Amino acid sequence: MRPKLFESSSPQPPSPAHDSACRKARRRSTVDRIASAHLAAIGDTVADTVGKGARQQLVWLGLLAMPLLFPIALPGMASAVGALCLLVAFGLCMGQAVALPGWLGKRELSARVKAALASMSQRAVRVIGRMGRPRMLPLSNKPSRLLNGLVLAAAGLAMVVPVPVITFDNVLPALAIVLMTWGLRLRDGLMLLAGYGVTAAAMASVMLLWWGGSVVAVDLLAWATS
Repeated sequence: MRPKLFESSSPQPPSPAHDSACRKARRRSTVDRIASAHLAAIGDTVADTVGKGARQQLVWLGLLAMPLLFPIALPGMASAVGALCLLVAFGLCMGQAVALPGWLGKRELSARVKAALASMSQRAVRVIGRMGRPRMLPLSNKPSRLLNGLVLAAAGLAMVVPVPVITFDNVLPALAIVLMTWGLRLRDGLMLLAGYGVTAAAMASVMLLWWGGSVVAVDLLAWATS
């Protein structure tokens, strides 16, 4: 028989491992592109940095909340992030972005805050690019907009309400804000569910701290008058 010079071969379908690697690379590229675009637009004030678009405000709210995940001293940062969170949540409930008031928009970002944002954004790319992806889409659709806005407002309220006990009380609200903002931006319903749970824990923590502080105050008052 005459030997075959060419073997006919059909292309092999990509393996599941290859498909998974490609999906992870695309997710990482998307998050990296989002973070890079927003970091390139960073300005000297909150208004210049946050911008006027709803998506841009969500991403920057998440990035601004990230330094508060760690017990580091950033004077006034928690109040600014909490106020911004309430405004973004109100805009989310209304279906349109809300302009920042002058007192908040004119707040300057120090070099320390900018450096912290750059560092946190790099960590966000590594973590969220590995975990976040569009899933459980009904939780990020328009019918859920009011629910998401209310939960985000609750997280912001937990951030701005002062507590009578000195503690790292901003960590849970900051985590809730990060999960909610990135969950909405990437349409990741699992992140949103985690954000709901962390928001509930943050509100419970604030109420517990207020209760504990009131008990301590009553005991001190009773001791002082005895």
